[in-house]
Amino acid sequence: MCGIAGILNIDRSAAAPADVLEQMLLSIFHRGPDEDGRLIDGELAMGMRRLSIIDLADGQQPIFDESGRYAVVFNGEIYNYRELRQELRSRGHQLKTQGDTEVIVHLYEEFGPECLQHLRGMFGIAVWDKRERTLFIARDRMGIKPLYYTVKEGSLIFGSEIKALLVHPAVKASLDLQGLSHYLSLKYVPAPGTLFEDIHSL
Repeated sequence: MCGIAGILNIDRSAAAPADVLEQMLLSIFHRGPDEDGRLIDGELAMGMRRLSIIDLADGQQPIFDESGRYAVVFNGEIYNYRELRQELRSRGHQLKTQGDTEVIVHLYEEFGPECLQHLRGMFGIAVWDKRERTLFIARDRMGIKPLYYTVKEGSLIFGSEIKALLVHPAVKASLDLQGLSHYLSLKYVPAPGTLFEDIHSL
């Protein structure tokens, strides 16, 4: 189990607060006690906590493509990553690690958001395009690896657990009454709702 978290100042008016990202990552320390990684790039601050399972030596995140334009943080497991590695190498991509995370950034480099069509597994991912200054976040189709987000005070704030979002000073822990009603009647909260007001499940 790993975890990701991040902040994007959508209007680009200020740098993303690196100190807040640190607290967000600390709040999900239990998801990945082996190591952490972060990318601070102007209006973006994103990072991850890692539980080392695959590619113990070279799996540090974020992982970049060959040019350094794209960076990914990732929580989950890509089941078909070995096949994807072979396909990517046959098309000229240079892969430096033995793990599954790197295939994501190279697939995004080639296919953009359509990279998801190639992935088989459970995942929550965030890909930053340093040139275009855009952030792509996604999760697996079944939501096995959840990803939560909110937009507050001009910032997109996201994480693998709601507790990471609640660390941000702009995010308040307010009960969502509709979410509570769903939970009491259905025993779960249908996405994109949660038990917290203005916090959404991707």
